[in-house]
Amino acid sequence: MKAYEHKVQYYETDKMGIVHHSNYIRWMEEARVDFLEQIGWGMDKLEALGMVSPVTAVDCKYKVSTKFPERIRIEVGIEEFRGVKLKLKYAMYKEDGTLACEGHSEHGFLDGSGKIISVKKEFPECYAALMEHAESAGEQ
Repeated sequence: MKAYEHKVQYYETDKMGIVHHSNYIRWMEEARVDFLEQIGWGMDKLEALGMVSPVTAVDCKYKVSTKFPERIRIEVGIEEFRGVKLKLKYAMYKEDGTLACEGHSEHGFLDGSGKIISVKKEFPECYAALMEHAESAGEQ
């Protein structure tokens, strides 16, 4: 899986010249969308099929500051997937390999009416693609 790369933008920095902490969450979302596209299940495809995947939880642990115009490599992996809930992990690295931030996001799966769905039952091909990349798997 190819890591996602983000170039820090000037507007993402604060008065001290470092990236504001809220931007790391945005970068996680960018990396998640890229990850899903790489496995063949981009957000546009999911939504066209009537599935949405809302964020149910998110966390970040900041290690070192990042600044404009650094490039940040974001590695995404599936920490846990049980067919109904997806937990992703993120590791963000500076160009010199220094770990800048670690995080997680959790996502549910809903149909167009907002009803929780089982990806395994409703979208078996998507389930198989996610399972292929999951570290801890099993139906819940």
